[in-house]
This record gives sequence, C-alpha cells and structure tokens, in this order.
Amino acid sequence: MIHITEEQVRETLPMARAIDLVEEAFRRLDDGRAVNHARRRVVLDNGAWLHCMAAGDNEGGYLAAKVYATRPRVGARFVVLLFDAETTELLATVDANALGQIRTGAATGVATRCLARPEARRLGMIGCGFQAETQLEAIAEVRNLETALVYSRSPERRERFARKMSERLGIAVQAVNSAQATVSESDAVVTITTAREPLFSADVVPAGCHINAAGSNHAKRVEVDAGTVARCALVAVDSIEQARMEAGDLIQAHAAGLLDWGRVVEVSSIVAGKTAGRGSAEDVTLFESQGLAIQDLMAAAHVYRAVAG
Repeated sequence: MIHITEEQVRETLPMARAIDLVEEAFRRLDDGRAVNHARRRVVLDNGAWLHCMAAGDNEGGYLAAKVYATRPRVGARFVVLLFDAETTELLATVDANALGQIRTGAATGVATRCLARPEARRLGMIGCGFQAETQLEAIAEVRNLETALVYSRSPERRERFARKMSERLGIAVQAVNSAQATVSESDAVVTITTAREPLFSADVVPAGCHINAAGSNHAKRVEVDAGTVARCALVAVDSIEQARMEAGDLIQAHAAGLLDWGRVVEVSSIVAGKTAGRGSAEDVTLFESQGLAIQDLMAAAHVYRAVAG
C-alpha cells in the first residue's frame, strides 16, 4: 500500500486528462461497467460532518471510497481509499483535496463540452474560492474562451482571482461588480458558491446560455432560482438519485411546481449518445453538479498507476 500526496496528485492529473477520465466514468455508469453509491453524511452536535461516498469499476478492477470531514471555520480533510477489486488489497490512500478540486472542474468541462454552444467564447463566473480555479481551467480546455467575467462579494478576492487566472491561462479574466452583469453578458456561466439564495434572476440569462451550477450540493443551498430552472430546455445532473437528495436548486424548483423530475436527464446518457443535448442555439441549458464517487475513483486510479508505475 502506498500513500499519494497532494503534490503527486497535481503532478499526475492535468485537467485535459481529468476531463477525459470523468467522461469515461459517465460512459461506464451508463452501460453498467461502473457502480456508484450516493453520498451519505454523519452530523455531530459541534457542526462537524463526515461525508462518505463509494464506487466500483468493473472494467478497471477497482473499488474506492472517498471519506472527508468538514467543520465550519475549521476546514475540510479529504481522502480516497483505493482497493484492488480482485484481491481486496488496499492499494493506496490518496490525499484528495486537489483530486476533488480537479475532478469537480473536470465534470463541468464534460458538461460544457456536451451542452454549451460550440462558439461560446465568453464565460461568467460567480464565486472565486478554492474550486473556482479548476472550473475556469476546465471550461478553457473545452471552449476557446476569449473573456471570463468573475464576480464575488469581495472586490479584493475577485480582483486577485482575475489577475492570477489571466496570467495562468492567458485569457482576459475581468472582475465585475455584480452577479447579474456577469450572467447577462455570458455565453456560459459557472456558479461555485455556498449561497442559500439565488444569485441572479431568470430574466438576465441570455438565450443560448449554458449554466453550470456547481456549488449547491445541499437541499438548503440555492444558486439558481426556480424561474431559471423552469426556463431551461434541458436540465442535466450527474446522478438523479443524488440530485433528488442534494441539488437544492432543483429540489426547491420542484417544490415550487416549476420542475418535473421526469424531465431531468443524466450527463452519462448524453455522453453515451442516448439522450440529445442542446436542441438549438437559443436553448438555455443547465448542469447541476453534485460530484460522484466514480469520478474520484477514475481520477485516483489514474494517479495510482502513474505513481506506482
């Protein structure tokens, strides 16, 4: 058994490769080669949470579980346990802060590749925290971005993020003063926040826009309002089972009578070509990202093979 560090993950998991791995995870889910179990949580009186999610890959021969603990104002600790499915040997423990950050961005990259207009050049981002960098990096991998507009409540943080990512990616990243303005001028949008109230209204979303909602992974969190959900020609998720438990945007839209779960589709079906993606250039589309253990498994297995040789 080996232990894989955050530095080793970053060295061996470039974004382009991560996007391909996550897309393959969706393909294996669709045809039954992979099995995914939704996240479960344990909550203590002091506000500490233990989160557990698991998956298996019949083709690769791996089992994996991601376990992480969080507590407000203290932080989070992530680890993936990777097992050999034949021998049941524990192959590796993988520090998974970076791994989770990269694969979350990669899932947005896959959805954007499937659903955003091919000519999308202008990205709007709401949120510039830990996960935001890989969201922008992933979309820059799948679309020829010219400009990214970024908004957060802190002017200092959004200015700092814009400078850093402009230099890193070689595109024009600009800080803007409102979420509404960010969305109204964009071909594609990412929300990556912990908001409990909608970040923008349906009337500012341009025709043809694709929205990636990556922050709402709790029933009480909301980034996208029910009116925007209702306006979308296509609503996609990584897992309907998990979305019904955790996608606050969709849960609240359903409660308001503005979403029928029967019209929600899984990205795996789109990737496999069984469900059509964007119907026209004018469609507004939405991807609600919850994060799946099979994505962590595929990424961790790739890193393990690279490190172990």
